[in-house]
Amino acid sequence: MLHHKKLICLAVDDEPPALSLLEQYIDSVPQLELAAACNNAVDALAALQHHTIDLLFLDIQMPQWLGSDFIRTLNCPPKIIFTTAGSKFAVEGLEVNEVDYLLKPISFERFMKAVNKVMETHLSTAPTQNLFTEKESADPHLYFRADRKMIKVSLADILYIESLKDYIRVVTQTKNIITRKSISSLEETLPPQAFIRIHRSFIIALNKIDSYNSEMVEVAKKKLPISRMYKHEVGRLLKLEA
Repeated sequence: MLHHKKLICLAVDDEPPALSLLEQYIDSVPQLELAAACNNAVDALAALQHHTIDLLFLDIQMPQWLGSDFIRTLNCPPKIIFTTAGSKFAVEGLEVNEVDYLLKPISFERFMKAVNKVMETHLSTAPTQNLFTEKESADPHLYFRADRKMIKVSLADILYIESLKDYIRVVTQTKNIITRKSISSLEETLPPQAFIRIHRSFIIALNKIDSYNSEMVEVAKKKLPISRMYKHEVGRLLKLEA
């Protein structure tokens, strides 16, 4: 994707709730633009004829026509992210070279990870861009599910993230959010130039470091340990002395 151009998207799913969720997710990302949303392959084909589509979100298991079979009818298909209610259908995508597949119910974080993969492969001549660091995004952010709602958190506000077994605690300048998620899956969605993992239980924002040494990093008066596993990478970035 060019720096000033959005990815034009088409969403196709025969289930109204799933289609509505995709529309909401696409609309919430500044780098994406929804050209059309269709509940069947016939309407999707018409949309492809009327719009130049960069990215297609396509349900694999649709009545009468599998999404993978539909793709095989296209001469020049766009980038594809398959959606599926069962992982057994994901193998269909491997035969048509999809970028990723999303297992329903689709979380916003997993959606973002898939879109990032598309952005990295969209144009081989363009510099690799991460969705959260695009210049077009005035407020790079993530959404976390807590208290029965999705809570928006600006990346600039995050101090550090702590693993709590099956949950994580996102510590910001104004609040703490606890949500059911693994710290490793969150790490994959964070821009590496802004965040670093220092321990299996901690990820920190690099620009929030108050002090550090070879054993710990201090963020907002909280001393966080640097584990042996991550010491080399932390030392490389922070230029720690042995």
